[in-house]
Amino acid sequence: QVQLVESGGGLVQAGGSLRLSCVPSRSIFNFNYLGWYRQAPGKQRELVASIAGRVNITYTDSAKGRFTISRDNAENTLLLQMNSLKPEDTAVYYCNAGERSSNKHYWGQGTQVTVSS
Repeated sequence: QVQLVESGGGLVQAGGSLRLSCVPSRSIFNFNYLGWYRQAPGKQRELVASIAGRVNITYTDSAKGRFTISRDNAENTLLLQMNSLKPEDTAVYYCNAGERSSNKHYWGQGTQVTVSS
């Protein structure tokens, strides 16, 4: 069983920045898919950004130009740098990892991001 531990959420004013981290319990090289999702109250969970394979990066339209997804292999960490935050970015942010060997996907427990206007 893989565990994903997210951190970095918090309360920030509109226009501010936050950096989310996700650390898997196994080497990050075990995963061929890594993604950040979010779920706002009363809404479905949605993709924010993902890395498939080594270089295939995808962003949702609302994240383009403001968010950057990256992986720090040395620190075994998936990152999401979020700049120019808006109140509509308020949500619980979840890390998702797809394991190369089993094709199973795992979720973290989530980290709350709240952006005040």
